[in-house]
Amino acid sequence: MKYKTTNELEHFEFRDACIAEMRAANGVFSMILDNVTILPENSCNRDIRRMRTNQLLFRISEAAIENFVEEGYRVYDADGNIMRREEDRPVEPEQYGDVFRELEGCVLYAVEKKNGVYEISIDTEDHTFFLRVAGESDTEEWERFMNLDETL
Repeated sequence: MKYKTTNELEHFEFRDACIAEMRAANGVFSMILDNVTILPENSCNRDIRRMRTNQLLFRISEAAIENFVEEGYRVYDADGNIMRREEDRPVEPEQYGDVFRELEGCVLYAVEKKNGVYEISIDTEDHTFFLRVAGESDTEEWERFMNLDETL
């Protein structure tokens, strides 16, 4: 990859980034993401303006998944009455690979690091997943910068 940053998570905006691939193996958690915004503060951003990229490789080293949950939700009728309530459903470790594949094509709501733990919110068409990954550090790698249409 042409560009690489380490521990610059706060210099990217992941909201509305699309998941092309997600994996966890051998102590590394990784995602390939499209439509990631690169902020002006990023050490590789020489244009000093908001840019974007596709096929960004986001990796967490020394990764351990602490929590992976399909978040609960409620379904209401037209009058605002609850029709159905779904509770949070933990994703079991043996299901990770299958669920990761199901989430390809979904969008991220947020990726944040809090006290050494990465919190990743994933939005499907009708509900969300929440993933907590403890890790040593993060790296982001990508090939090129693209203009960001500011009118969107």
